[in-house]
Amino acid sequence: MTFLKTKLSAGFAIAAVFALGLLSAGAVQAKGMVGGDTISTNKGDLHIQPINHATFAMGWNGETIYVDPVGGAGRFTGLPSPDLIFITHAHGDHFDPKTLAAVATKSTKLVAPKDVFDKMPADLKAMTTIMANGDQKTIMNIGIDAVPAYNTTPERLKYHPKGLNNGYVLTIGGKRIYISGDTEDIPEMRALKNIDVAFVCMNLPYTMDVQHAADAVVAFKPKIVYPYHYRGSDVNEFAKLVKAKSDVDVRLRDWYPKN
Repeated sequence: MTFLKTKLSAGFAIAAVFALGLLSAGAVQAKGMVGGDTISTNKGDLHIQPINHATFAMGWNGETIYVDPVGGAGRFTGLPSPDLIFITHAHGDHFDPKTLAAVATKSTKLVAPKDVFDKMPADLKAMTTIMANGDQKTIMNIGIDAVPAYNTTPERLKYHPKGLNNGYVLTIGGKRIYISGDTEDIPEMRALKNIDVAFVCMNLPYTMDVQHAADAVVAFKPKIVYPYHYRGSDVNEFAKLVKAKSDVDVRLRDWYPKN
């Protein structure tokens, strides 16, 4: 009888473990994972997944980060809900309150410049930390430096005035990640140091052409660069220009999926 009870107990234990495994697998599947490229850090892998144009997701240390999420919740199907969202500026291809409301949860934290904050509804404001050029903060063990992003060409000054918008340098597991936002080839970009991964914009008339983008990248020498926000630009020419003058790893990815 004791032997029978022991066998039954063991059977229930095995069944319970099996059921728990199924539940855990289901939970992971339901939550989804950030895919794309993998970058090693001192606290696990950083995953980078392009979404569209200026929008992408990163996964690290059990946390999910969205950058400039726009285009509706459908673009983020299969991804975990964001724990942290960065917004660079208030243009519609970077800031969309409806998308933010659709993807954010009650625990999501947002980081944005004041110009974006001022355009948010009250519920999003309550979740947002304002950062200006030069500010430094740490959120969720991620170091955040808000850096300038602006136009310098006279006829383009109206698009991104100096001091209004942010780029960001994030320190994630010892890696420094630069997100340019919308900017031209500015001195502050050229002066960046020890950047491991850079996301650099290029499109006219709003930001800069591939020649200026390539010149800037060669100047600050990130280990890896992703051209993004490049609609209408020749990223293959950008890659050719960068590789001709540096050993930067240029990663061309599809930021404009058709479906």
